[in-house]
Formats: sequence, C-alpha cells, structure tokens
Amino acid sequence: MYSDSILAGRLADAAGNAIRPFYRSDFGHEAKGDMSPVTEADRAAEAAMRAILDAECPSDGILGEEFGVKPGTSGRTWVLDPIDGTVSFMAGRPIFGTLIALLQDGFPVLGVLDQCISGERWIGAVGEATTLNGKPMMTRRCRALADATLASSGPQYFDNHSAEHFMVLAAKTAHKRMVWGGDCYNYGLLAAGQIDLVVEAGLKAYDIAALIPIIEGAGGMVCDWQGEPLYFDGRDDKKLHNVIALGDAARLEDVVKLLICNH
Repeated sequence: MYSDSILAGRLADAAGNAIRPFYRSDFGHEAKGDMSPVTEADRAAEAAMRAILDAECPSDGILGEEFGVKPGTSGRTWVLDPIDGTVSFMAGRPIFGTLIALLQDGFPVLGVLDQCISGERWIGAVGEATTLNGKPMMTRRCRALADATLASSGPQYFDNHSAEHFMVLAAKTAHKRMVWGGDCYNYGLLAAGQIDLVVEAGLKAYDIAALIPIIEGAGGMVCDWQGEPLYFDGRDDKKLHNVIALGDAARLEDVVKLLICNH
C-alpha cells in the first residue's frame, strides 16, 4: 500500500501542476451532456494522471470523469476526478479538489483529496490513520443530532424526492450552522473534525470513492442512505449513489431513520 500511496501522490502532483496555470485565468469551458461544466483544466489534469498510470500500471483499470473507462486485468481500478467542484474552480474559490481512489475488487482501499491552491492533501488507506499534510486527522464526536453541523454541495443536486427527505434531516440538525457548497472539501473538513455530517444524492464513483478511506481512517464512516456500505463497479461510470458521511458513527441510526422516513 505504501508504494500505491506514493504513486497516488505523484498523480496528485501531476494534476495540480496541470490545474494551477488555469486558476483565476482565462480558460476554455463547455457544458457536458448533463449540463455540468468541464474546463481545459479538468481535461489537462486527468490526461496528466492517465499518462502516468498507462506507463506504470498498464494492467490496472481507470475510471475517470472526463475520459471514461479503461478496462484492466489486475482487479485494481484507479478512479479519477481531476477537479471535483468545477463550478467553484471556475469562480476562483479554492475549495475544489482532485480526487484519486484505488479500488480493489470494487472497494476503495486508498484515497487522496488534494487541494492544489491551498496545498492541503488528505491521504487515507485501509488499516492506516488518515493524514492531512502528514499529520494524523480525527473526526469529532457528536453527542446528539441537534448538535451536528451538516454540509452538502447544494440544493440543486437533489431531486424533489431526495430533497424532501434531506430537509427532514436538516431540520433536526443544528440547521442554523448548515453549510452549503464545498463539494469534496466538506469531506476533508469532516475528516479533520470541523463538521459532523455530509449528506448528498446522485454521486458517481469518482465523486465519493476516494473520500471513503479518508473518512474511515479518521474514525468516521461512509454509507448509503440505508446505512449500507458503498460498492463500485470500476467499469460503470453511470451508477448514482446517495451518500451519508458521518464523523461519529453513533449518529447513524438517527440519520438513516430520518432519511428513509416515508420512503
């Protein structure tokens, strides 16, 4: 795992080097089929990471947001999101991140969240403590749901059905401290003990796979809205996941009960 962590760090370095020249500058962008934006920086960063993997791990699969699936034969798949939070990147807000996950037979065993502007890098691996720039991180305990600071990327990512359930939950948390926006950065803050709960709907593998080892290695947990573990088919870039990330697993039953009420 150590050698994979080193490789993942090199991938993050390559992505950051590709992204920084575009930050708060003029760059090309367009809308994808789902109307989400993609920029020159997204594509340059993913291409830089793929070039390294193609050269050094040719039998590993790759699932990337911008260039899709490359099948592998090793049972290992690298999942790449070159810029998670492209809208924030386009707005010049340094709360986007590069996400890199390594799946072994469908389960994430290694994850990196890299914020190349602030120089923050979270690394999580199965069986190891999560670090932020080399310093071990730990989630915080949450005595009651009413004390929890809840975060989510934005209301526009929920459909009517999931939004209804989310708002039932939000009303039971410390809703006047609720955080909107942040994408992957929210999960890094959860791992660092700054917030308690992230709940989102409709995430793809490249949005969440890297964040699972990071949060679990800091003492938290990640699951779907029924409380079940997440599994990823490295050849499927379409499947959507409704996600709960908790700093304190003791609150899971409270959260699930509210999210699935009248489900």
